[in-house]
Amino acid sequence: MEIYKILRADEWSALRSQKQTAGAPIDVADGFIHFSTAQQAQETAAKHFAGVEGLFLAALDSDTLGDALKWEVSRGDALFPHLYGPLRLADILWCQPLPLGADGTHSFPAGIA
Repeated sequence: MEIYKILRADEWSALRSQKQTAGAPIDVADGFIHFSTAQQAQETAAKHFAGVEGLFLAALDSDTLGDALKWEVSRGDALFPHLYGPLRLADILWCQPLPLGADGTHSFPAGIA
């Protein structure tokens, strides 16, 4: 199953150069890296990245992350994927810009709703 991480431009740049990251400041503070499923990604963007330009959307295969990936109850009692370990560049299937549309919401790739 693909899961998704929204990254700011500087976070994506740092991950590309350092090959791994402990995540964004909120990830470091919480002790795990926050991910979303395809069904959760747009709400995550609206809640935590409203109006933010220059974002990237990275996809990972949840099956390759092993026991470090935990599914835990979060927003709305839904299960969210949380990675207890570094996010490695090698684990990313693809990463692409997440543009801000004219209506102020982010434009996600087809199939991520």
